[in-house]
Amino acid sequence: MNPPHPEPFFTPDAEAAAGSRIVDFARHVGMDGADYAALHRWSVTDLAGFWGAVWEYFGVDADTPYEEVLADERMPGARWFTGATLNYAHHALRNLDSDRTAIIALDETGAARPVSADQLRAQVASVAATLRDLGVGRGDRVVGYLPNTPHAIVAFLAAASLGAVWSVCGQDYSPTAAADRFAQLEPTVLFAADGYLFNGTIHDRRDAALELARALPTLKATVLVDHVGLPGPVANYPSLIVPWEDASTRTEQLVCTAVPFDHPLWVVFSSGTTGLPKGIVHGHGGVLLEHLKTLALHSDLGPGDRLLWYTTTHWMMWNLVASTLLTGATTCTYDGSPAPLARPDILWELAARHRVTVFGTSPQFLLGMAKFGIEPATHDLSSVRAIGCTGSALPASAHPWVRDHVGDRIQLASTSGGTDVVSGFAGSAPTTPVWAGELSAPNLGVALASYDAEGFPVIDQVGELVVTRPMPSMPLYFWNDPDGTRYREAYFSTYPGVWRHGDWITLTSHGSVIVHGRSDSTLNRHGVRLGSADIHDVVEQLPEVAEALVIGAEEPDGGYWMPLFVVPAAGVTLDDALRDRIREAIRTGASPRHVPDEILQVPAIPHTRTGKKLEVPVKRLLQGAPAERVVNPATVDAPELLDLFTQLGAERRRVRRAQPPNRTNFPAHADNS
Repeated sequence: MNPPHPEPFFTPDAEAAAGSRIVDFARHVGMDGADYAALHRWSVTDLAGFWGAVWEYFGVDADTPYEEVLADERMPGARWFTGATLNYAHHALRNLDSDRTAIIALDETGAARPVSADQLRAQVASVAATLRDLGVGRGDRVVGYLPNTPHAIVAFLAAASLGAVWSVCGQDYSPTAAADRFAQLEPTVLFAADGYLFNGTIHDRRDAALELARALPTLKATVLVDHVGLPGPVANYPSLIVPWEDASTRTEQLVCTAVPFDHPLWVVFSSGTTGLPKGIVHGHGGVLLEHLKTLALHSDLGPGDRLLWYTTTHWMMWNLVASTLLTGATTCTYDGSPAPLARPDILWELAARHRVTVFGTSPQFLLGMAKFGIEPATHDLSSVRAIGCTGSALPASAHPWVRDHVGDRIQLASTSGGTDVVSGFAGSAPTTPVWAGELSAPNLGVALASYDAEGFPVIDQVGELVVTRPMPSMPLYFWNDPDGTRYREAYFSTYPGVWRHGDWITLTSHGSVIVHGRSDSTLNRHGVRLGSADIHDVVEQLPEVAEALVIGAEEPDGGYWMPLFVVPAAGVTLDDALRDRIREAIRTGASPRHVPDEILQVPAIPHTRTGKKLEVPVKRLLQGAPAERVVNPATVDAPELLDLFTQLGAERRRVRRAQPPNRTNFPAHADNS
C-alpha cells in the first residue's frame, strides 16, 4: 500500500487560477485547466499536438508556414516545424502596447528609467540600421560586454532582427575570460559599456573593454555605451568606434529578416570551469516557443504584468528576462548588488514601488534575507503573486519564511533547468500546489524521468534527471563542434537517445520533483548515493554558518573522504561545540549517513561567475589534480581559494601516507555508517 500523499504547503487560490493563461490554454485544447497532471501527460505523449497548439494559441506569425511540427524525433537531431521561417525579434516587439512601458531600468540606488514600447522599437530599429551599415547580416556574430540594462536588450533584438547571432557576458568577467568566449565566435561588432554599479561602487571597465576589443581581431566596430557617465576613449581601439548615442537615435523603420525555425539566435556559454567554455547554440523558433510556454503559461505573464528577476547578463535568466517581452509584459533590468550594504532590501523596495507581479531570485538570496533579519513585508508587496527561485535547490525552510515575512498568498515557485536548454525542466504553474522543498511538477512539454543506475525509471527514489523526448529549445549544436561529438558526449553518452542532464532528482508519487544536486559531484558513501544539496540546505540554516560545501573524494587506497567546509558567520569561530551542533543538525535534518567525516573552517567557498559552488573542481583539487587542469581561474569568483584547497588536499595525502597500513577509512561515528 502506497503511503498517503503529503499535504501541500501552498495551494493556489481557485478563483485566481481559473483566470490564468494556462487554464485558458487548456480550454483552447479542450482539456480541464484545473488538472495539471492530465495536461502534462498530453503534452509529452503528443508532442506534435502540444507544440502545434502552443504555436496556434500564441498566434506565431511566420513568414512561411510550417510543413510538419516534428518531422524527426531523434535526440540529438530532432527537426521541429520544418519549412517555417520567422524572426524572434519581431515577436518580442509585436505584442507591446504603445501606451505601456516595455522596460524599466532599475539600479541599486533606487533610480528608475522607463522605456516605452515605442521607444524600444525605435531604438532597436536604429541600432539594427547601424549594424547593417557596419556590414552585419544573417549569420554574423554580435557580442556584448554589458551589464543588465536596456542597452543589452536593444542590442540583442537589433542583432536578432537581422538574423545575426548574439552573445553577451557581464563586465565582472575579466577581458581574458570574456575573450575566451567571444573569440570563438569571431564577432563582427562588440557592444561595450563604460562600467557598472555594484554595492555602492562604480566599476570603471573602459580599459577592460579596450583590452577585450584588442583580443577580438575580427571586429569591424565597437559600439561604446555610456552607462555610468565616464568619458569614452577616443583612440587606441583596433576597430571603428561608434557611440551608443549615435547608434540608437537614428530615425529608421525596423524590418525583421525571416530566418528558418532553427536559425541560430544566440550562443550561451557554459561556466567553462575547465578549458574553454562551450558555446551552446539555440534557434529562433525553439526559444520563441519554449519561452512563450515558460513565461506565459507557467509564470502567467501577459500585458499589464511586470517581471523583476535578479540576474547578470551571462546567466541564462537574462535570456528569460529579455523574453518577457514576448508575452506583452513589462520586464525590469537591474544594475547592482542584490543586497547592497546601504540598502539590503532594495529589490523588495523596487518590487513594491513598481508593482511587480513576478519576482525572481535565488535560494541564496532568500536564505540570506532570513539569516540577516531583512523584513520584505515592510514594503507593499500586494502586487506580487509569485516568487520564482532558481540556481540551486531551494530548501524547505525558505517556504515558511516567505509566507511569514513576504506574504502568505504568494506562490514560491522553485524551478530547475539549465543554460543547456535555456529554460526549465520542472517548476510550478498557477494551478499547481507547492510542497516545501520540492518543485511542483515537470514543466509542460518536458518528458522528465528519473533513471536508476541500470537506466530504468524510478519513482520515490533518487536517480539521474533525464528527458526522454525532445524539446524545441534543446541546443542546435555546440559552437566549433562540426561533427557533434562534444554535444553527444555532453548529454547522450550515458543513455543513447535520452538526454542526461547531470542532476540527481526524485520524482515523487504525488507528482513533484526533488532536486538533490549535481550527479557528477555525487556523494557515494559506501555505496549509498547522497545529494550535496541535502547537506548544504541543513547546515546553511544555522545562524552561525554563512555558507558550506561538502565534498566526497575517493582516495587512492580505496578510502573515501567526505569533509564539510564551513564559512562561519561574521564574528563566529568554528569550534568543537559548533561542530557538534552542525553534526546534530545534519543527523536530524538529513540522516546519520549525511554526517561528514570532518568539518573544516575556510574563509570562503569558490563559485563560478554565475554563483554555482565549485563542487567538482574542489573535489579534484583535493584529490591532487593540477589546478591548471581542473579549473580556469578566470571563471572563478575568488581564484585565490584554489590554492587553499590544493594545499588542503596535499596535507590530507601527507597524513594518509603517515597512517599505519591497512587502516580503513570508515566514519568515526557508528551512526554515520
